[in-house]
Amino acid sequence: MSTLLHTRAQKIIGLIAGLLLFAAGIVCSIAFGVTNISWRTILASFTAFDGSQEQLIIQTARVPRAFIAAAVGASLAVAGSLMQGITRNQLASPSIFGVNSGAAFFIVIGSAFFGASGMTTFATLAFVGAAFTVTLVYSLGSIGNDGLTPLKVTLAGAAMTAFFSSLTLGVLLTSGQTFDQVLYWFVGSVSGRDMNIFTAAAPYMGIALIAAIVLARHMNVLALGEDVAVGLGQKTVYIKLAAGIIIVLLAGGSVSMAGPIAFVGIIIPHLMRYLVGIDYRWVIPYCAVFGGILLLAADIGSRYISFPKEVPVGIMTAIIGVPFFVFIARRGGQS
Repeated sequence: MSTLLHTRAQKIIGLIAGLLLFAAGIVCSIAFGVTNISWRTILASFTAFDGSQEQLIIQTARVPRAFIAAAVGASLAVAGSLMQGITRNQLASPSIFGVNSGAAFFIVIGSAFFGASGMTTFATLAFVGAAFTVTLVYSLGSIGNDGLTPLKVTLAGAAMTAFFSSLTLGVLLTSGQTFDQVLYWFVGSVSGRDMNIFTAAAPYMGIALIAAIVLARHMNVLALGEDVAVGLGQKTVYIKLAAGIIIVLLAGGSVSMAGPIAFVGIIIPHLMRYLVGIDYRWVIPYCAVFGGILLLAADIGSRYISFPKEVPVGIMTAIIGVPFFVFIARRGGQS
């Protein structure tokens, strides 16, 4: 396929440029917002914290928000690329594995029947629900003599998504109080979170990102087709299992931090394949960097699109992602 970056040197330069943009995005996320804060105050909040209101905004609101946006964007993009690789479905994303619906179901059940409340509790429930759902979908997609196949795992994911979504709506319709408690989480947002939520999930997501890079060369072999991969001596079951565990950690951690943010896992992998080709050794690190950039940019934009009010970043990614999804679908899922 035709790519913009052809040589190894070009790809290295592109990745370095992406990392610089990534760092700039974090800085801009910390600096810009409804409250205008000088650069001197921002620097002082790190070097000479005095507890002033502006410095508190930086340390308790904007820094966690920037880190969470960067981590979630990177994780969703890498999870999407792995999903598309193991399902051989170019429209696959975390939602097709039922991550969002499973996480939402666990939160609603916890809130309605066990009195769960608060973002930290919701984050824990979301991670457990996402992990449980992905594991269930993976198991259902592996039933049969032919093992895990793209069609079976896709159908299993669609079935679980519909199942958990129906149960969630049923509970919400009978409990107005639960609906009020979980509504803000449902739209997908990186605001209103603290560093405790980030530090709880970030180590697992970091390990998963490293593991995804290590798995990249095996994904290249798997992309040649099941029969070819087996013929080359690859244990495809173990590769798919490893990819599934990585997806659980990345997508589950992302949903636990920020709620169900859609389309990042579709948009970025397609753009990165157009940029660097289909070699996962490049696609995965590029997805991590530019996924973070996309969500950081979307979050910064969400602060100004309806100024002085903020729009949840999940709505911003939907505005960007829906036209892109339609475009890819019309092309038959080809990147």
